[in-house]
Amino acid sequence: MLTTVQPPIRDPHTAGYVSAAELPDGANPSPDSNGNFVIGPTHTPAPESTVQANVPQGTVYHFTMDSKDSKIYPGIAREAGTFGTADPSNPAKLIVTTSHLAPYTRQVAVYVPKQYVPGTAAPFIVGADGPDNLLFTVLDNLIAEGKVPAMVAISIGNGSGDAQGSERGLEYDTMSGLYAEFVENEILPLVESKCQVKLTKDPAGRATMGGSSGGSCALIMAWFHPEWYHRVLTYSGTYINQQWPWNPKSPHGAWGFHEQLIPKSRRKPLRIWMEVGDQDLFNPNVMRDDMHDWVVANENLAKVLAAKGYPYQFVFARNARHVDNKVKKQTLPEALEWLWKDYHPAKSGQ
Repeated sequence: MLTTVQPPIRDPHTAGYVSAAELPDGANPSPDSNGNFVIGPTHTPAPESTVQANVPQGTVYHFTMDSKDSKIYPGIAREAGTFGTADPSNPAKLIVTTSHLAPYTRQVAVYVPKQYVPGTAAPFIVGADGPDNLLFTVLDNLIAEGKVPAMVAISIGNGSGDAQGSERGLEYDTMSGLYAEFVENEILPLVESKCQVKLTKDPAGRATMGGSSGGSCALIMAWFHPEWYHRVLTYSGTYINQQWPWNPKSPHGAWGFHEQLIPKSRRKPLRIWMEVGDQDLFNPNVMRDDMHDWVVANENLAKVLAAKGYPYQFVFARNARHVDNKVKKQTLPEALEWLWKDYHPAKSGQ
């Protein structure tokens, strides 16, 4: 049976957390700065988070994908009202017996900026759990202000469900390059043909984005395929033990990023923006493996990114819950500007 624990309100200056700079209430970090920052408790939407008069608006295309047309994800689902049980011999392993093959459809929304020049190779960002209309609005405004390049945004709906035994969980929490390969081989060609755009092959011009398991998916895509993606943006990333089916090669799922993978690997050419809320998720399922605290997971990730010398910006938000929309409206413009700060298309070999 699924159980939940009310998340405690965390202090960003708790012993063992990363050292972080307190910003004035309502402020965001500078897009020129790296490191750890504390924002809040007030979260006022940035001006770029709302539609602005006299700003050119891009075109948003919508299309549907059916599971029967996918060679990579034919579809699974967990029976309603069921979850799983912890393996008595291994508390880090969840046994799910109620997942089975099941069809799905997914929605894909593609934003093409007004400034796109037909025939040119556009930089782009791939987002999980689409459609993300806030992202499209923010891009309209930032592109018009010259703060980010004129990029395409590909906002992909998940295959339904959540967590272990679901299609969404399989896509987003699996520690492999499979979802990035699905996007590369089954999504991007459709985007180019249906939306009359050309997408850059340059990894410096490609970004991933998501919240919760969509956030862990964003890092997984870039980690396992850095030849495709160099930029990652995550809200309340699920850097915890939620992978299913259990895999002995990555027995702790995305918790392994800060436990072993990043500390023990050569630094990859990644630039990472990340956020967590002071009331983010804590141990919200039947497992008691000490690897289900979203705040600790994100704090640990920031710590290992710093130790390896990655360019990153970590925002700890006060008065914020899991993938908090008010925090996203405050921070997304700055996050995107920071994410693309070092992008030079003339040198990118598009």
